[in-house]
Amino acid sequence: MTKLIAIINVIAWSGFWAFGYLALAAEGLTDRQLVIAALLACGGLVTGIIAYMKLVRSAEVSGYARKSNQLDAEMRNRAHAKGTI
Repeated sequence: MTKLIAIINVIAWSGFWAFGYLALAAEGLTDRQLVIAALLACGGLVTGIIAYMKLVRSAEVSGYARKSNQLDAEMRNRAHAKGTI
């Protein structure tokens, strides 16, 4: 499943850069074509971010990457009560 998400991530970011470039740099396109290119670039951006975040979480869960330094809810509430955060 992780490999599928990685493939989706690569395709999404490729679409973002390709259609984003078309939307910004292409000359002679109609307004409709520009809107479609911008929407496809936006879709690639959103899909790429979501897929990347899923890959990061799966890497943390599997032990491949270090876990983030975030506090769990209990420790965070204790720190807020002390006023250290």
